[in-house]
Amino acid sequence: MLHFSPFARAQEPQLGPVSKLPIPRYVSLKSDRVNLREGPSKEHPTLWIYQRAGLPVEITAEFETWRKIRDSEGTEGWVLHSLLSGRRTALIAPWKKEPQLLLASDHSTPVAKLGPGVIGNLRGCDGKWCRIASKEFDGYIQQENLWGVYPGEKVE
Repeated sequence: MLHFSPFARAQEPQLGPVSKLPIPRYVSLKSDRVNLREGPSKEHPTLWIYQRAGLPVEITAEFETWRKIRDSEGTEGWVLHSLLSGRRTALIAPWKKEPQLLLASDHSTPVAKLGPGVIGNLRGCDGKWCRIASKEFDGYIQQENLWGVYPGEKVE
């Protein structure tokens, strides 16, 4: 019996018909105000308004200038591609209640505790560890404790 995980798609992405970039893929919100719409046009009702620039989202489909996205809570809808950035960010384990340790490059010396939902800029991932940074912190965290990067994904 074959079992398919939601991450199976991430291992072998297809190319989007418009951008020719991999789908699915992670990007981030460019603006502090992004309307999530029910469908790929301004005539479709707004389902949600994101107010957090830098929030990582996953593009799951494309249609003309619109991208279907999914957030860390599983909410899906359509946004204009111009409101998305290729800048990679990640959320600290939004599914956990306790803060996660951010470590120095030796992967053992704690440099900070980051609460669930904190956003950091992805500086690189080797498939197990990611370096994330912001104005307030810079260090390493286990990749499994981030939303915004696929399991085993390498980011340069």
